[in-house]
Amino acid sequence: MISLVKAAVGSLTVICRAHGNQQAPIHNYLKICAAGLKTYPITPDYSNVVLPEKPKLKFLNKVPNLKKAKKESKKLRDIQGPAKLANTFTCGQYAIVAMGGGYLHWGHLEMIRLTINRKIDARTTFARWRINAPYKPVTRKGLGQRMGGGKGAIDHYVTPVQYGRLIVELGGKVELGEIEHILTEVAKKLPFPAKVMSRESLEEMHRKQKELEENNQNPWTFKQIALGNMMGIRKVLSPFDLHNHGRFTGKFHFPGRV
Repeated sequence: MISLVKAAVGSLTVICRAHGNQQAPIHNYLKICAAGLKTYPITPDYSNVVLPEKPKLKFLNKVPNLKKAKKESKKLRDIQGPAKLANTFTCGQYAIVAMGGGYLHWGHLEMIRLTINRKIDARTTFARWRINAPYKPVTRKGLGQRMGGGKGAIDHYVTPVQYGRLIVELGGKVELGEIEHILTEVAKKLPFPAKVMSRESLEEMHRKQKELEENNQNPWTFKQIALGNMMGIRKVLSPFDLHNHGRFTGKFHFPGRV
């Protein structure tokens, strides 16, 4: 080892003399050799992470176990506005978050389960559902039937999802870069806009929305106009708009509106 160091120093001395810098210190040229060294971040500490006994997603029933199935109306309010349940993390670090409202069929749930269970490493990663199995009935009449004759028979069941709801949650001894491509593949196939988020990114999104409300310079916000009933606007506003202050139009969300 000492001979290698002596040979490196000798070669640097020859280079210095070749360029006419006989009095120049050798450590100036040693700095050039060290310029390519990289510093890597410290590995996260997973000593307090406990993996569950069954780390993979469980199978969800296609039809709910009911004694007697009952028909329901559409009730589009199930997918309108922000989610009040399952909008924060529980035990995982990463999740797929719905950025709009919509309905999940059983085929979507099977796609999520099979894609994630096949591609994650069960020794280091676990996944948990944050939505229920399909429970809302959707009726449909047969092809070629005439109008009338009452409501059609139940065709299938769906799971309603609102803005901000976590679909599936992942965690364990794993970083976001290792599973982000899996969650992104799933999020692109959902029937509503969805995004892959971590605990920090979800908190950052809520913090930015709060900053927009606190630092808003425009006094004529939707909330002030509606509460003040300016120009008699309440005649054309629904209770849904008054409650959400114009940040939602049905199942769609306006991220820039305060």
